[in-house]
Amino acid sequence: MTTGDEPIRVLVVEDDPVAADAHVMYVGRVPGFVAVGKAHTGAEARRALERTPVDLLLLDLHLPDAHGLQLARTLRAAGYHADVIAVTSARDLAVVREGVSLGVVQYVLKPFTFATLRDRLVRYAEFRAAAGEASGQAEVDRALATLRAPGPVALPKGLSGPTLERVTDALRGSEEGLTAAALAETVGISRITARRYLEHLVDAGRAGRSPQYGQVGRPELVYRWAREHPR
Repeated sequence: MTTGDEPIRVLVVEDDPVAADAHVMYVGRVPGFVAVGKAHTGAEARRALERTPVDLLLLDLHLPDAHGLQLARTLRAAGYHADVIAVTSARDLAVVREGVSLGVVQYVLKPFTFATLRDRLVRYAEFRAAAGEASGQAEVDRALATLRAPGPVALPKGLSGPTLERVTDALRGSEEGLTAAALAETVGISRITARRYLEHLVDAGRAGRSPQYGQVGRPELVYRWAREHPR
């Protein structure tokens, strides 16, 4: 297990090579995490665990040689205690219940965006960071609650969650910031709509804005993600 400032070591287990590469890239973009390898089958995952210390499995449940929960069960029996974030397109709650006893701490439903995985990883890191003896039931409940995603937040009329997530990803990924026009082109929405989403992020304290002066005409507003904001 990692201690102090050491990163949380993640093994990506995903049979689709393109998806596996994307998940490795996603993990590498979250501070405090490092992808130490990837495997496309259960057998490859077991071999990787034999040679590399791992704290967390990002585990696709549908592998060509084994179901992900079967693999998790085998690993537990063999003495591997890495936690698991399960990746699946299945929505069977019986599978969710079974996974709890096998070290599955989170589920991510396919298809998902970087923002979704980042949220799960950040919450997992907060859960791992909790240390010491709980003072009572309330503190235990708070520690466990860090693993749960928050309930849906009501958005202003006309704004949608999926589009907001795309806007957020685009803004977070731009070091120089984006104007409403640049965001509109990137995300595929109108300039007016882009400005509404950007202003919503500013109002929520998740972004800032400043004027950008050109050679002629009125200055454009440039929006930048508030880097101290984790999500």
